Amino acid sequence: MTAPGKGARAGRTTLAVACVLTLATSSQGLLTTASKVDGRYLYNFGVVVLLAETLKLAISVYLLQKSRAQDPEGTVMTKEVRTAVLFVVPSVIYVLHNNIQFLFLKYVDPATYQILGNLKIVTTGLLFRVFLKRRLSKLKWIALVMLLVGATTSQIGGCDGHALSAPVAGYFFGILSAFMSAFAAVYSEYIMKRNNDSLYWQNAQLYFFGVIFNFLSLTVQDIRNGFHHGFWLFTMFHNFTGMTWLVVANLAGTGLLVSWVMKYADSIVKVYATSMAMLVTMVLSIYLFNLVATLQLFLGILGASISLILYYMRPEDLSVAEGPEPLGLPTTAPRKTST
Repeated sequence: MTAPGKGARAGRTTLAVACVLTLATSSQGLLTTASKVDGRYLYNFGVVVLLAETLKLAISVYLLQKSRAQDPEGTVMTKEVRTAVLFVVPSVIYVLHNNIQFLFLKYVDPATYQILGNLKIVTTGLLFRVFLKRRLSKLKWIALVMLLVGATTSQIGGCDGHALSAPVAGYFFGILSAFMSAFAAVYSEYIMKRNNDSLYWQNAQLYFFGVIFNFLSLTVQDIRNGFHHGFWLFTMFHNFTGMTWLVVANLAGTGLLVSWVMKYADSIVKVYATSMAMLVTMVLSIYLFNLVATLQLFLGILGASISLILYYMRPEDLSVAEGPEPLGLPTTAPRKTST
């Protein structure tokens, strides 16, 4: 049994990491937008992702070596091929999901893309139950649905009456994208928790394959384009600015935080962190990019906040505390009098 003090500390740590992940994820969109020049990305965004994966790999290897030096016996490292192969799957899912996202955007407008993207909230809950065999209570399902409604409501303001007006193919790729995103999160949680391996060792394996697959993806793109802009390896830092490097650092830091959440918390924490980050980004955009505040945004934030409270509400919080009887009502049954 976990000591109450230790459990409380673990809860506070998870909350702190979730808050930092929310801020890091919200700043990701802001930094990426700020890195544009005249509304366009002048640099190769695929290179940014590769550099972020490389930075995560370097940090993980450094922390792993440091951990082994301090506690050789406590740093568990499973060195089996069948275990290492499991870390290939997230990289494959990542590549497939990128292609699905591209097809998704071909059939829908940006507003519909954002709204249908919220389906990953529910699909994560479904796969959380099916794949990890973890049952969610009715209250938690209500909370997840409310988060879906809140996140969607906050985005209605930018739809101009054309939301969800997409062909069948758009809905298909939207649903497929939601399931791919949820599967990537739930599967990552599974491989992180299946043994007691060091988080740094698991990250090193995960990001090693991430570097390999992103390298291959960039190379294949150049081959398909006939090396129209030259080989990416020789022009990888073209049009990079200080803001671009901040995007790289942000992507790397966010990825490391997500790995920690998958190891020591769960996929639902990630769902809440990313959903709340979207709302934080919209609020900050009001001041930074002159986004117009709307009633829908306020209602969306309110709904998401209530959802967060409901999901993590303890059963004892639902019970009504016993207190004195209301005034005007008898506290005992009236005594019968004899005639």
